[in-house]
Amino acid sequence: MTDLTALRYTSEHEWIAVDGDIATVGITDFAAEKLGDVVFVDLPAADSAVSAGDVCGEIESTKSVGELYAPLDGTVVEINDAVVDDPSLVNADPFGDGWLVKIRLGGDLPADLLDRAAYEDLTA
Repeated sequence: MTDLTALRYTSEHEWIAVDGDIATVGITDFAAEKLGDVVFVDLPAADSAVSAGDVCGEIESTKSVGELYAPLDGTVVEINDAVVDDPSLVNADPFGDGWLVKIRLGGDLPADLLDRAAYEDLTA
C-alpha cells in the first residue's frame, strides 16, 4: 500500500509520487469511485512534453468521459500499458497498479499541489 501522506494531490483528483526527477501520476480513489467502472484510458505518448494544467489524456467510464490533466511540466517517460490493456486496474488499485504515467520533471513541482489533509478537506 502506498503511503498516501507522502503523495501530493491536485484539485483535479490526481496524485503525484516523486522519486528523484520522476513523478508517477494516477487518479485518486475518490476520482475512481466517482467515475464508476473505468472502461477506457487514453494516455499521452512516451517522450511527449506535457504542461501543467493542459489536457494530456482521457478516461472513460460507464458513467462519463473525463479529461486527464498534466499535474506538472515535463516529459512523459513511461505510460502504464497494463492500464491501457485493463482499465479496471484504475478502480481496483488507483494508488498502485492503476498508476497512469511517469513524467520526468521539467522544473519545480507546482506550488498549488495539496498534501493529503488538504485533499481530504477538498473532497469532504
